[in-house]
Amino acid sequence: MTITVALMWEARAADGRGAELLEWARAQVLARDPLRRETFRAPQDRVLVITWWQAAELAAELPELPDPAPDLITRPPHRWRFESLETT
Repeated sequence: MTITVALMWEARAADGRGAELLEWARAQVLARDPLRRETFRAPQDRVLVITWWQAAELAAELPELPDPAPDLITRPPHRWRFESLETT
């Protein structure tokens, strides 16, 4: 049995570097292609990337975005994992 896992990666850019962080996130190539990948931006120069994967379990080894250079962000990225339960 497989499940769909959504990996969320979110970071806040250093002052005035939101566009640069967004381009950095878009340029990241993962070890393999996810089922789906979306990139978002939000106020305060935040960037969010969500990737969807088929996996045997929530804790499966999956490719994730790395940390950008420390001077590009205000803090380490936040990462979350979710199991998809329903699509409407």
